[in-house]
This record gives sequence, C-alpha cells and structure tokens, in this order.
Amino acid sequence: MRVCQFRHSGEYELSISNKFTRVKGNIMRLGIIGLPQSGKTTLFNALTRATQPTGATGKIEIHTAVVDVPDRRVDRLSEMFKPKKTIYAKVTYVDIAGLDGSAGKAGISGALLNQLSQMDGFIQVVRAFEDENVPHVHNSVEPLRDIQNMESEFVLNDLIQVERKLERLQEEKKKGAGRDKGLIEREQVLFERLHEALLNEIPLRDIEIDSEEDKLLSGFGFLSRKPMLIVLNLSEGQAAPQIEYPHQHSMVTALQGKLEMDIAQLPPDEAEMFLAEYKIEEPSLNRMIRLSYELLGLHSFFTAGEDECRAWTVHKGATAPEAAGEIHTDLQKGFIRAEVVAYDDLMTLGSMHEAKTHGKLRMEGKEYVVKDGDVINILFNVSKH
Repeated sequence: MRVCQFRHSGEYELSISNKFTRVKGNIMRLGIIGLPQSGKTTLFNALTRATQPTGATGKIEIHTAVVDVPDRRVDRLSEMFKPKKTIYAKVTYVDIAGLDGSAGKAGISGALLNQLSQMDGFIQVVRAFEDENVPHVHNSVEPLRDIQNMESEFVLNDLIQVERKLERLQEEKKKGAGRDKGLIEREQVLFERLHEALLNEIPLRDIEIDSEEDKLLSGFGFLSRKPMLIVLNLSEGQAAPQIEYPHQHSMVTALQGKLEMDIAQLPPDEAEMFLAEYKIEEPSLNRMIRLSYELLGLHSFFTAGEDECRAWTVHKGATAPEAAGEIHTDLQKGFIRAEVVAYDDLMTLGSMHEAKTHGKLRMEGKEYVVKDGDVINILFNVSKH
C-alpha cells in the first residue's frame, strides 16, 4: 500500500494508509444523565445496542460505549469508491448513574464530579411517561421541574468551585508573589462575573466567553457551561409535552425510549421491516445524534479513495490545516493545500474526474474554512515535518 503519491517539487498527496490515518483520539464524549427511573440506561442501550439492566441501583455506575455516527453520505461515498474499508465518525456515550438531585450545599461527590467534568456535553433524559409500576423519585411526573432541578444542581456545584477559586485568587493577590499580578486581576474579574451569574441561577453556558477567557477556564470542567441536549422520554404513542428551555448551547427533543431500545436490539433485517411497517424513515436516535453534533458545534468532512472512505469530525470554523491535523499531525505540519469538492457536487456529477472537468474540484489554501460534507484530499510536503 502506498503511503503517498509524488506530485511535484516535494509535494505529496495523501493516499490512505496505515501510517497516515492514525486518529488523534478526538472523539466526542456525551454523558447521559437524569434522575433515577428517567430512562437513562434505556437510552444508552438504544444508542449502543447494549443490554445493561435498566433498574435504578442508587449507586454511582458508569457504562461507556463507542458507536458509529450514522451518515448516509458515508454509505454513498463507499458505493461510489468501493473501498477496502468504510469508517464512520465515532461518538462515545457514557451512562452516568448517581445524580438524584440531593447533592445539596456540599456539591456533587468527587468520583461522580470527576466523571461529569470529563464530558464534552450532556444528554439529560427527562421522564415524561406515566407508569404506576415505576414510581417517580418525586412522586409525580413533571418534566420542567426535573429539568430545573438538574440545572440547579449543576449551577450550585459550579458556584462552589467559583467561590473557592475567588478565595485562592484573593490570597494570591495578598501575598504579592508568584504569578503575574495582571493575570491574577484578569482571572479575578472573570470569576467575579461568573459568580454573579451563578448567584442569579444563570448557567454558565449563557455567559459569553472570549477565546482568552476560554483558555483560563479550560481546566475547570464547569458543568453548567457544557452543552445540554434535553431528551423527553415518552411512552409509546405519547405526544411530547411543550417545554421551553431558553438557554444557549441547549436543545430539546423527544423520543420513545423503550420503543427505540427495542428497535435497536433487533437484527438489522427485522429492524428495517419494523421501520417500514410503521412508516418510520429512520430511528429517532439518528436524529438525536445529529442534534448532538449541532449542539457541540461539530460537523464532518470526508476522505475517499480505493483504500478507505472515512468521516472525520471537526469543529465548525476549522481551517483546512486543522482538518488535516485530525487525520494526522504530520499532515498539518507539512500542509501545502487541499483539493476540495462538495459532497453534493460529487454525487451529482458521479466521479472525481467529472467534478474536476466541471470545475467543482478546487484547490484551497491554509485560510480555507472546512464546510460540512467537504470531500478533501490533503497535499503536503514531507520535508516540513
């Protein structure tokens, strides 16, 4: 298998190989949270085809699975190029049990907080179904109340962290030694702003943070700052209640958790028959995964060839060199330019040759911002790395 193909004057184009497809491990991690008996593990089983027991245990339990992100575009690229391997983007789902709204003034316990802080975002499963055989922890089904209780717990936990940080900054300022005084004052201004918001029960995802401030906050893992997808868990045939959740970096969707789990655990041919019988175009889980990408500000670009067709995940606004770095750090270091064709143009024209003939295959430089669905070939110089 060739690693690269000579172009001219030290310039190479990527030819998919084991050497140049080492992933940097940048896989989205979403924590599935919610009150006991809300259906967290049911949703986890549906997303991952796992068979974890769904009864509440009252203990801190963590279940993790990495799954493919369904993407019809990858399927069609594979049909066009007939590669040896087809690889989808990945997402890690983490079923986190142990949150029950009772952390109180002490905040969330250390082991549980450590797990929550590592997530890129949360899927909060909120019970909307009635079932007299499954009592609600608060004795009644009120989705908005449960959402607000979880939000309050996260806000309170962040408030405790911010107050501790402000105390440390004040002590550091009094000592007058160590770090740059200007940096300490900038941090103090930032954390006082966060403190004011949290005192007013405003989650930190609603606070505008610039790039410099983001760097200062990168090590804290504030829970109320993480994007939140609210999933209303319905019984079969139940209409979704109307829920207003007017926060930034937040979304609300609904699905029938038990039904989705049952479909996910069917053999593929039986699942297709079931969906066709009920005239369901695709499982709601697929839409939920796409919403997760949108929530976290992510999208996909593709590499395609005879060896491999693959989806890669980047943040919206990523440049071509940054996208190259998702494939391999050497490609980012030696980046020269990228050959780019939009997925829709490639599908319409039917081949790379036709895309080039019709002027749809174009050369882009280091400033190019990658768009969702771009099919990209990286040109790089080996001498630069």
